[in-house]
Amino acid sequence: MAFLEKNITPEMHLEADGPDRQFLSLSGDWTVSTIGEAERELAGLVDVSKDRLTCIDVSRIEHLDTSGAWLIHRTRGRLEFEGRKVGLAGVTPVRQSLFDEIERHHPPSWKPERNPFTILGFLEAVGRQVVDSGRDGLAMLHILGSLGVVLAAVLRDPKRLRGISIAVQFDRSCIGAVPIVALMSFLIGAIISQQGGFYLKQFGVDIYVVDLAGILILREIGVILTAIMVAGRSGSAFTAELGAMRMQEEVDALHVIGLSVTEVLVLPRILALMIALPILTFISDMAALFGSGLITWAYLDIPPAAFLAELQTAITRETLLVGIVKAPFMALIVGLIACVEGLKVGGSSESLGRHTTMSVVKAIFLVIVVDGFFAIFFAAIGV
Repeated sequence: MAFLEKNITPEMHLEADGPDRQFLSLSGDWTVSTIGEAERELAGLVDVSKDRLTCIDVSRIEHLDTSGAWLIHRTRGRLEFEGRKVGLAGVTPVRQSLFDEIERHHPPSWKPERNPFTILGFLEAVGRQVVDSGRDGLAMLHILGSLGVVLAAVLRDPKRLRGISIAVQFDRSCIGAVPIVALMSFLIGAIISQQGGFYLKQFGVDIYVVDLAGILILREIGVILTAIMVAGRSGSAFTAELGAMRMQEEVDALHVIGLSVTEVLVLPRILALMIALPILTFISDMAALFGSGLITWAYLDIPPAAFLAELQTAITRETLLVGIVKAPFMALIVGLIACVEGLKVGGSSESLGRHTTMSVVKAIFLVIVVDGFFAIFFAAIGV
């Protein structure tokens, strides 16, 4: 017949031993089973003199384990932090080894990291960034080359193209993004017209705000704004999806069963994004022009008929096509970066969050860089 031995309640007694020393006698069981009662007992320890040496006597303790020893160690540290002299008494060699082990594993006090600026440290950081950028470029070229091989195989055998996957990704990337893209573009178009009209009105040429808004929206603002929102919305989603698949080893499972990751996961997403971004860019242009027209009507007293007439004289078909032509290339950039960062995710949630953030940052940066190259190219050919 088994029975449980009853725990002895932990107790504490503070006794003075002359003018220079006092004893804090502990008795009972100081184990994990009685740790709550022991903490309540030590919580009432307030009458400890700072002028005397306080000796914590553990000789009367019946049972002591790591929990009790840690509580005693913590109490001793608290008293020393308050300016009292504290020591241990009645410690057997076995219990002394327990206290020594706790002392060795006591976490050190936190100290802020100080990284003083040095030329060598700066050059090292720059070098690491250059190496990482080169690796990212090679990874993008690898994915791009794999896409070329997969597209060649799809052209030879169109049945290999996963139309349902492309449709699903298109629905998420395009149809689901229409409200936010239209709303943001409407507001940006309204702000451009209001700010431009505020300054042009001072010179009596407020009608030219239509030219300013039309050219700026159709050539630059519409496509850049759309690409940035797609990078933050769809690009981060692609990275998170692929990263979660990496964490759950689903990508490795595709390799094991002989399927191409590029064909199954990357190609549908990039194709859907390259189809979606021109459509979203056109919607963004129309929403921004609509917002611009409303503000010029309300703020500058330019009626819609006059707005449309001036807009027709200010823009050409090439002006509209410049933004639409940029869209597929920016979609390719966003899709490649999102997929590369997603496939680089490790096995932790911290890695997933870091690569998702890097995906959005890199995509936005490269979108602006690519737009700058397009601006130089179109200026060189006179468009």
